[in-house]
Amino acid sequence: MRKQIVEYTSPIDALVALVRQLNTYETQYQMDSAEFFTKYSKGETGDDEIFVEWAGNYQHYLALHQELAIKLQNVA
Repeated sequence: MRKQIVEYTSPIDALVALVRQLNTYETQYQMDSAEFFTKYSKGETGDDEIFVEWAGNYQHYLALHQELAIKLQNVA
């Protein structure tokens, strides 16, 4: 499968896209991303391509969420 690279003009657009993708995984597997990532980190989910992608998207979400939270704190 060939992956498409998407560039966003703002971190908020990227965050929204990640949340939508994470919601898709969560609905499909009936598990929230935090629970999935805990299981994935312990090696309990296997290493199927979809799980690797989900884990990467969740890590990206966490990093972006933290970055935006810090920026918002600096505004106040």
